[in-house]
Amino acid sequence: MNNQNSNSHLTAIERTSLSYPARILLNQKKIKGKILDFGCGIGKDVELLKLKGFNVVGYDPFYFPEYPIEKFDTIICFYVLNVLLPEEQAEVLMNVSNLLKPNGKAYFAVRRDIQYEGFRIHKIHKKETYQCIIKLAYLSIYKNENCEVYEYEHYTTVNKGRSDLSPFLIGEETRGLIVETATVFAFYDKFPVSIGHALIVPKRLVQNYFDLTLKEQTACWIVANKVRTFLQEKYNPDGFNVGINVNKDAGQTIPHCHIHIIPRYKDDVENPRGGIRVVIPSKKEY
Repeated sequence: MNNQNSNSHLTAIERTSLSYPARILLNQKKIKGKILDFGCGIGKDVELLKLKGFNVVGYDPFYFPEYPIEKFDTIICFYVLNVLLPEEQAEVLMNVSNLLKPNGKAYFAVRRDIQYEGFRIHKIHKKETYQCIIKLAYLSIYKNENCEVYEYEHYTTVNKGRSDLSPFLIGEETRGLIVETATVFAFYDKFPVSIGHALIVPKRLVQNYFDLTLKEQTACWIVANKVRTFLQEKYNPDGFNVGINVNKDAGQTIPHCHIHIIPRYKDDVENPRGGIRVVIPSKKEY
């Protein structure tokens, strides 16, 4: 976690029964398959769900720091986002999207009873902790005055075939999502130049990268950094080419802005000198 918010784990509550959001999801029969409790705190929901026969594991950066390497059918994330700074929230949302199976569902429970936002001295631990109000652009499946539960599915799954949203979503084939945020999604290129070739695409249908807002451009590069981390861990490339084709005369063939993240490997070409300068072959050497 960010050092600026190093006490976020102190908000974990010791309980003897299932959490309220877990009971809601059980009643709605939403918890199924291989399950991950992301940000599980001291792990009480994991313990009690296991006793009920569920195939569930927990991850928490402080209490259970072994990061998952599998993909999950159901991911639950209860009251985590409320105690994180914005950049930490984005990291959680990206990680959950990456750990979810293509047809899986994730459930985020957030508090609705927070009186004020910002840092405060925790009543019990007497240390500075952070809290904020969270609103997500996902389907709300439950809400009262104290909490709200959101249901999340991969953008490429719920919008499969939606050519009005993006030419990348045309057809019945589900794009294998790598990661997403509220405004950007990333997936593997259908015709990869190399193993791990990925595309970062803003959700707003804009052809020219320079017509994106500064906020959208920033979001694209946050996702690009995250995708690079995943690709490095999964494929261990020796380098990367990162590029954008803007307009037809620069080689753009899909009229939806996208950033290429192309892993490079030692000896994948005879002479890699020049890198992206090879778009004009005569200018490769300099």
